[in-house]
Amino acid sequence: MGIENRRVTFKSDGRALVGQLRLPDGFAENQQYPSVIVVGPGSSVKEQAGGFYAEKLAAKGYLTLVFDPSFQGESEGFPRDTEDPAARVEDIRCAVDFLVTLPFVDEEAIGLLGICAGGGYAINAALIERRFKAVGTVVANDLGSAWRRSQPQASAVEDTLAAVAKQRTLEARGGSEKRLDWLPSPAEAKSAGIKDPSLLNAIDYYATPRGHHDRRTNRRLFVSDALLIGYDAFHLVGELLVQPLQVIVGGQLGTTFSHEAGRGLWERARNRRDFVVIDGADHYDMYDVPEYVDEAVAYLASLYDDHLRPGTGRKS
Repeated sequence: MGIENRRVTFKSDGRALVGQLRLPDGFAENQQYPSVIVVGPGSSVKEQAGGFYAEKLAAKGYLTLVFDPSFQGESEGFPRDTEDPAARVEDIRCAVDFLVTLPFVDEEAIGLLGICAGGGYAINAALIERRFKAVGTVVANDLGSAWRRSQPQASAVEDTLAAVAKQRTLEARGGSEKRLDWLPSPAEAKSAGIKDPSLLNAIDYYATPRGHHDRRTNRRLFVSDALLIGYDAFHLVGELLVQPLQVIVGGQLGTTFSHEAGRGLWERARNRRDFVVIDGADHYDMYDVPEYVDEAVAYLASLYDDHLRPGTGRKS
């Protein structure tokens, strides 16, 4: 039979979110399965890195759900291209609400996986969502901290907040919305003389047939930047994250700071499982390079096997 990929919809704060529910080989409606919700990188859609991991975990016997977040991809929400951490976290909790309505989902065996910024959102959701029994991250990042840290000028945060204030006033008076690109195009990167290997790898993933998808707009609503600046995904990890945690990072340090963020996350967690370094991998290699992803998935499957189906006779 193979893996079945079902298009599904569910609601988050009144918005219809569109997802892909993958059912493992040999799926039977009258049995219950362990499941994993996969949260993809910021600005990505369900057909990109999140879908890649969802497919590989389904091949390990897990029912998986990956979805477009509110305001992006096929999901509803206006203004489009909003990147709102609070909405992203609520989307994840509503994904659990959806799963527990399905008779073939074992509600006591739901795991969570977050990739890149989705790792930060996943951790933030898990702090208050006890229906998750195990949490894995791949190149997890706190988007707020990464954004603040990556600014070239000391005044950048205050300058951005002041600019967002002006933009909100303009829009409140009927002015047009403003959007920015997440990444430059390959031509723009070449023209600007960009040499940063990690940034070039990101552009290669998102802007070429390697990982491009037409529903990823590469646009960010400018007023979202204030929400990102004020966001801290990990600040209550030591107090509230109780689930077994596995952190996977790439071995190459880069300008995304995800290696350092992952180490900090793992050190703050109370229920640490593994801190896994995938030798040779850049941050964006962990999105789709088979040898690195397969190694990560093997570790993730071990985590989920131990905590979502630990010899209880659940369907594998």
